[in-house]
Amino acid sequence: FIQLGAGLTGLSGYLVSCGEKRIIPGSIIGSNATRGHLLRDNKIERATDFKKKEVVIVGGGISGLSAARWLRNKGMKDVALLELEDHTGGNAHFGSNGVSAYPWGAHYIPVPNNDLKEYLDFLSECEVIVNTDTGGLPVYNELSLCFDPQERLYINGRWQEGLIPQFGVPSEELQQLERFLQLMEQYRYAKGNDGKDAFSIPVDWSSKDPLYTRLDELTMKTWMVQQGFTSGYLQEYINYCCRDDFGTPMHQISAWAGIHYFASRKGKGLNAEHSDVLTWPEGNGFLAENLRRAASDFIETNRLVIRVVPGKEGIDVEYLDPESGKISGYRASHCIMAVPQFVAARLLEDTARQQFVKDKMQYSPWMVANLTVENLEERSGVPLSWDNVLHGSQSLGYVEASHQLVQQDKAQRNLTYYLPLTEEEPAAARKTAQAKTHAQWVKKILDELRMVHPNIDEAVKEVNILLWGHAMTQPLPGMIHGGLRQQLAISPDPRIHFAHTDLAGISIFEEAFYQGIGAAERVVGSRESGVGSQQPIL
Repeated sequence: FIQLGAGLTGLSGYLVSCGEKRIIPGSIIGSNATRGHLLRDNKIERATDFKKKEVVIVGGGISGLSAARWLRNKGMKDVALLELEDHTGGNAHFGSNGVSAYPWGAHYIPVPNNDLKEYLDFLSECEVIVNTDTGGLPVYNELSLCFDPQERLYINGRWQEGLIPQFGVPSEELQQLERFLQLMEQYRYAKGNDGKDAFSIPVDWSSKDPLYTRLDELTMKTWMVQQGFTSGYLQEYINYCCRDDFGTPMHQISAWAGIHYFASRKGKGLNAEHSDVLTWPEGNGFLAENLRRAASDFIETNRLVIRVVPGKEGIDVEYLDPESGKISGYRASHCIMAVPQFVAARLLEDTARQQFVKDKMQYSPWMVANLTVENLEERSGVPLSWDNVLHGSQSLGYVEASHQLVQQDKAQRNLTYYLPLTEEEPAAARKTAQAKTHAQWVKKILDELRMVHPNIDEAVKEVNILLWGHAMTQPLPGMIHGGLRQQLAISPDPRIHFAHTDLAGISIFEEAFYQGIGAAERVVGSRESGVGSQQPIL
């Protein structure tokens, strides 16, 4: 009772505040907003000098890297990939210190569905899959499968195992939780009248049966209420899941997308189930680095692409080297635009597309912090796990990035803390986030973590913060099956090919991976036929 009371009333925070204040070292880092705003403000001159190139890829996130790898594997070598930052990887970016590597964004992948041949082949290249000659089921590298203990939830004054609320939950609400999970299991294996899975990955492989697609017309919360899922514990759990995968609360997100979170995963390995996850200290940076190495000689970093202009002789891709101030250009036979649509529209100087994107799409801002800590005091219950979530919190809790290290006797650990900024509309949330100082962010983080780690103020040694202004598109109602994605996928020129997860509506690694392959295949198909193609591989 005393322990619970201290956590809920902020007693531990009060006691710490009575002591000597200490400035926590660290800084705010991030994607280069200043460079990006040069494009937004349209204050850059035109290029006059162009070098010929068969394919130019704009953007070095997962979609761009996947496209580059695929073109390399198809024998194409006259390729350039232009990336704004000094690194590739997009929201799979990562950092490191003397303790371990740590993610700055996406930090795991679920066990893949078994019908994703190209994806499984890639994971074999990465030695994440170590054996496929097992009668159909892959064997996953034990060093990539998340170590135990995997997940815990702080709820009603105690850490419980797993993230589904159990401890202290009334029996009638536990029954609702069970009924919800049973319904998700039915959806997992449901098929539409076209014979396709109701919920699949990539999303374009999903059934078009109206029985399921009409779920895209509702919000997840509306659907929950319609189904009689009124439990506060259940709704808080679903809201956590929606904010975790989509950066969007359940009262805003499409019900189809919300159900997809639970029902699209069907993978199985000889030593893994669909509910298992694969992770590394650097998170999905591990996979991004493998993609980068596959096409490293194509990559040019610190390149701010400022225009993409179709012409008779090719696609002119103009870019600025921010360090030298020089403006240059490539004249390409094909251009893959592996950037969000709000960026693509500006690069194309397409005002109609810009307005359409502004009216129809929202992009979620996030704050991610990496904390280096010494031994933490713990509340009762399950010990420190890979994923550590606080029930009812604005944040998503934290993952222990150093959890996957084989050496477990660690004097210090890296904790990666995730906060989707969903308390305001995205534009307002971005402004609020940019106005906060490092000290203000640190206070916000420690005020929450003090509830579960009373000595956090003494244990924390450094806090670094990254702000993602436009981390992912929000799959609002109508985004998936309302024709929006399909309209945006139409290119203004058959030599220009879009590739980004906002054309999928769901920002997960598999979608980015296959968006890249799809764009690369359109290039290959155009090369072989001698004409442009706008038919997606998916």
